[in-house]
Amino acid sequence: MSKSILTEQGEPELLGHPKGLFYLFFAELWERFSFYGMRALLMLYMVNEIFQALAERDTAAAAVYASYGSLVYASTVIGGRISDKILGMRSSIFLGGVLMALGHFVLAIENDVAFFLALAFIVVGNGFFKPNISTFVGSLYKDGDRRKDSGFTIFYMGINIGGFAAPLLCGWLGETYGWHYGFGLAGIGMLTGLLFFWSGIKKNVFGDRGMPPNKEIYEKKILGIPQKTFVPIVAFLAAPVVALMLASYKDIGGGDTFLGDQNVVNLLFKLIGVGVLIFMTYVIIKSKPDERKKLIMAVLITFFMTLFWGFHELSGSVITLFADRNVALEGIMNASQTNSLNSLVIIVLSIPISLLWAYLSKKNLNPRTPYKFGLGLLLAG
Repeated sequence: MSKSILTEQGEPELLGHPKGLFYLFFAELWERFSFYGMRALLMLYMVNEIFQALAERDTAAAAVYASYGSLVYASTVIGGRISDKILGMRSSIFLGGVLMALGHFVLAIENDVAFFLALAFIVVGNGFFKPNISTFVGSLYKDGDRRKDSGFTIFYMGINIGGFAAPLLCGWLGETYGWHYGFGLAGIGMLTGLLFFWSGIKKNVFGDRGMPPNKEIYEKKILGIPQKTFVPIVAFLAAPVVALMLASYKDIGGGDTFLGDQNVVNLLFKLIGVGVLIFMTYVIIKSKPDERKKLIMAVLITFFMTLFWGFHELSGSVITLFADRNVALEGIMNASQTNSLNSLVIIVLSIPISLLWAYLSKKNLNPRTPYKFGLGLLLAG
C-alpha cells in the first residue's frame, strides 16, 4: 500500500493527491451506493406494493418518482445556501448523511406512511450532503492546481463504482428476499460512507477546511437555540411536510387534508420552482460584475443539464418498468439490476475518453466544455 507523504505546506498526500480526497472518495462511493441501490428498487416497489390497489398505479408511481427526484435536486439550493452562511461543509455533510441513512432504514419498515416519510428524509438529507461534498473536493486544491481535474476524475469514479455495485447487490437482495432487505442494505451503505467521512475528520486529513464560515452566526441563538442545533431540528421537522406532499398520490388520511389534495401539491411544486428562479435572479443581481457573468453561464449550463438529467432519470422509472415487463432477463439479471449498466459503461469508457481528450489537446483540437455538454445531450437524445 502506498504511504502518505507531506506537501511543502505540511498537508498529507497519497498517490500525488491530498489524502482527504480518498476519504471523500469512499464517503461519496457509499453514499451513491445507498442512493442508487434504493433508486433501483423504488419504482418496482411502488408499483407492486404501495400503489398495487390503484388502477392507475403506473401513473401514481411515476408521479411520486418525478416529484421525489425534483425535490432531491431542488433541495440542494437550500442546503448549499445554509452551508455557505451557517453550518459549513463538514456539519452539512454529516447532517445530510444522518438524515439519508435514517431515510433508508425507515424504508425498511413495511408501512405506507413510513415509505413517504423515508423519501422525505432522503430529500432533505440530500440537500445538505450532495452540494457540499463536491465543493469539499474542490477546496482540497488551490486555484490553478493542475491536479484538480484528475482529482475530480478519481472522485467521480467513486460515484460510478457505487452506482454500478448498488443495483446489482440491493436489486438482487430486494427482489429475491424482500424489498426491505434491499433498502436496509442501502442504509448500511450510507452509514459506511458517514464512517469514512468521520474518520477523515478525526485523522485531520482535511485541515481546517469545511468549518463554519462565521463562528458568531453558527452560535447565534434563535428562539433560545444555537443555529448549529436549530438548523438540524428544522431539517428534521421539514421531512413530515415533504412526506405529506409526496403522499398526496396515495390519499393517506383522506383527500380533504390541505396537502392531501393533488392540485394543491402540484401548485406547491410550481411555487417551489418559481421561488428557486426568483432566488437565483436575486443572487445574480446582487453579485459583482465578474461574478455575474460566471453565474449567468452557470444558470445556462444548469438549464441544459436539467434536460440531460431528465432523460437520465428515465432509467430508474419507465425504463426499469419496461425491462421488468418486456425484456427476457431470466437467468441474466433482474429488472432493478439493469440500473447498473449506465455506470458500467461510464467506467469502461472513462479511460479511453480521457486518453482521447489528452490526444486532442496535444493536437489543439480538444473541444471546449460547452461543446462536450452539447455532444452529451445529442447522444442522450
